[in-house]
Amino acid sequence: IQVGANNAATVLIEGESGTGKELVAKAIHAAGARAKGPFIPVDCGAIPEGLIEAELFGAKRGSYTGADSDRPGLFEAANRGTIFLDEISNTPMTLQAKLLRVIQEREVRRLGETKGRSIDVRLIVASNDDLEALSEAGKFRKDLLYRLKVLHIKVPPLRSRADDVPMLAHSFLQKLNASNKTRKYFAPEVVPLLSAQRFPGNVRELQNSIERAFFVTKGT
Repeated sequence: IQVGANNAATVLIEGESGTGKELVAKAIHAAGARAKGPFIPVDCGAIPEGLIEAELFGAKRGSYTGADSDRPGLFEAANRGTIFLDEISNTPMTLQAKLLRVIQEREVRRLGETKGRSIDVRLIVASNDDLEALSEAGKFRKDLLYRLKVLHIKVPPLRSRADDVPMLAHSFLQKLNASNKTRKYFAPEVVPLLSAQRFPGNVRELQNSIERAFFVTKGT
């Protein structure tokens, strides 16, 4: 994260769901020279395939049904800041080719327009899947992978860093106490019990478990 914050290189973050990939991206942005610029997160898996190109690159009025006016895309919105493309493996091959061009040319072309627009954007992408394996299977462009994998961060699953569980658990409880004006605390046996769990949902599952226990517990 510290290395990534000191430059503008493209970053690929890989890790299981719930490990905190977006937090890593936010930390790189916040610690770098672009911290005062926008941080635009995009869940590529949540945008329908027919709309993702217009969403990212923008569109000219009339370029598709429902395009009532010219509108910039998220790359333009992230100018002088960072765009974070989560679940990059979910992008269709046609979009991957256009992303490659954006990285190479540092410009975007709105749907329906012929001229490109220059952008100054830091690109950080993330994936639950192994992009190397997907590219070998022909499901992800190799040339795009090489462009994305300048700085490569693998976020380990929570089960391989059990020593972090107590710190994370106390941090989540502290935030819940602060926002709910309470003074709840862990009984002595709770944290060792949490540290012994495998948490297939990783940090997100740990956080949800603590929230559930917090709101169910009537006492302190």
